[in-house]
Amino acid sequence: MSAPSIEFGIYLPQVGFTWREICDRVAALEDLGFHSVWFMDHLYPPEMPRVPSFEAWTTATAVLARTTRLRVGHLVLSSTFRHPVLLAKMATTLDVISRGRLEIGLGSGSYAEEHRRAGIPYRSARERSGELAETLAILTAMLGEEETVFAGEHYRVDGFPNRPRPVQRPRPPIHVGGAGERFTLPLAARFADVWNCPTYAVGAFDQKRAALARECERIGRDPESLRTSLEAVLVLVPDRSALESARQVAERRFAGPGWGLHEAGYLGTPDEIVARLRADVARGIRSFVFFTHDRADPATLRIFAEKVRPAFA
Repeated sequence: MSAPSIEFGIYLPQVGFTWREICDRVAALEDLGFHSVWFMDHLYPPEMPRVPSFEAWTTATAVLARTTRLRVGHLVLSSTFRHPVLLAKMATTLDVISRGRLEIGLGSGSYAEEHRRAGIPYRSARERSGELAETLAILTAMLGEEETVFAGEHYRVDGFPNRPRPVQRPRPPIHVGGAGERFTLPLAARFADVWNCPTYAVGAFDQKRAALARECERIGRDPESLRTSLEAVLVLVPDRSALESARQVAERRFAGPGWGLHEAGYLGTPDEIVARLRADVARGIRSFVFFTHDRADPATLRIFAEKVRPAFA
């Protein structure tokens, strides 16, 4: 059997860009052969209410309509924003329209203030995890079955039909992002096709993956059936002379422990990044999603495509 392919995606938060700038970066990703592009799901950028941003699902739809090969998803959609039946119907429709290029990332919501301003309920972590669990149950049922019946604490579905069926089989991949061992990892073990380790947990990756494996074993799932993706900051430069200035840009843009820049960021020349990636591939990671220090500047994307990715072809 051939070895599993290594996937490289770019996280492109749709914040402070014009639509033309987003399109230019997406075109570069498609032309350079990247696996995927990922967007955020916030109604406005956290702590930056005056900075323009585009709505998540509309952006993904428009991008998929403009591309032919690139896969598109979100890390992650907030389950608080969309009723699960509507979300499943949206996902099915977009999977059909894009001829099977949708990736579904889902989480329980992370920014209380945007909910307060919008008048959308933002409950405790336990309650939101319960809502997310029911959303995942309804979503997986609607993507895989002709009709869905569900009765939970938060949602009820009474024989809801979902036609046409998604293009991807058995369904578009479902990514659950997060690292909480009480709530999130059990949901990933139960529902996800892919667990996404976010930037803030990359430094504790081995611990979190071990906890996820234990949860899989507890419910009788083979841990190897759950793929892993890693989300991290990438500072890629053509040579060492450019590293310090690029590092300074990254320090300003990705300040704070939540980004994991100091603990687990990828910083260096193409050869250095290749060496780091090889070590992580040897640990069993097959999918990487990078925030670049320069917000996906096409020049940096080209360096990655020409100098890094060929080592994993």
